[in-house]
Amino acid sequence: MPPPATAGARALQVRRARRLLGVFRLLVAVLEVVAIVGNYQYVLGFRLFQTANFFSYFTIQSAFLAVITLVIAGCFALLTTRDPAWLGVLRTMVTVYVVISGIVFGLIVTQASTRAYRIDVPWSDTLLHFVVPALALIAWTTDSILAVNPRVPWQTIGWVLIYPSFWLWYTLVRGQEVGWFPYFFLDETQVGGWGGVAAYCTLCLAIFLSITAALVWLNRWVWVRARTARDLPAPQPGSPHPTAPRVAAPALRR
Repeated sequence: MPPPATAGARALQVRRARRLLGVFRLLVAVLEVVAIVGNYQYVLGFRLFQTANFFSYFTIQSAFLAVITLVIAGCFALLTTRDPAWLGVLRTMVTVYVVISGIVFGLIVTQASTRAYRIDVPWSDTLLHFVVPALALIAWTTDSILAVNPRVPWQTIGWVLIYPSFWLWYTLVRGQEVGWFPYFFLDETQVGGWGGVAAYCTLCLAIFLSITAALVWLNRWVWVRARTARDLPAPQPGSPHPTAPRVAAPALRR
């Protein structure tokens, strides 16, 4: 166990780090709001624009979830010494959502360029799909490094599918009624029938589970290593480091 003075100094450092993390979380939330507003203003210029369609995109809905989650997490970081366990689960799930949105958008833009089809990427899309997901991932990783909050449970891998499942059901039902789908692979007329839709959804399921499992594993691995390093007693001047291998003392000369 580290001495009380050292433990107090480390606790003070953690509190300061959490305050900085809280400010960072709130700034990312503000940036996400700017991205949503900017993207909404951008798509207003399209002739076939419909507000209901805009708010039906998984990217937009996950962006709103990110704003709410980041604001809650920012307040907890500023006002408390640790986050509740449920918030770690929620932050992990939302981080997965925004990261996957960025990955899918990047793949769509890349595929379009190979097929001589141009897709404009305004500054709002750059923020929405690339900048904010990267910053959200940094905020999530920083929390793991601090190792103050509880570790993310493995059950998160199952919980991450709850929202996408409801979104998929809503999108398929609404798409059949209005004749519009936010993504081509949900339109059975574009992917060779419902078998094609099921295949793409299965692929998306695997991506969700894989990324979530990777984040949960990373959180738990970093958390253990950070806690281990933090709990080691500080070496006294002239003494070997606690983790240094012991060297047998030479035999006394007779």
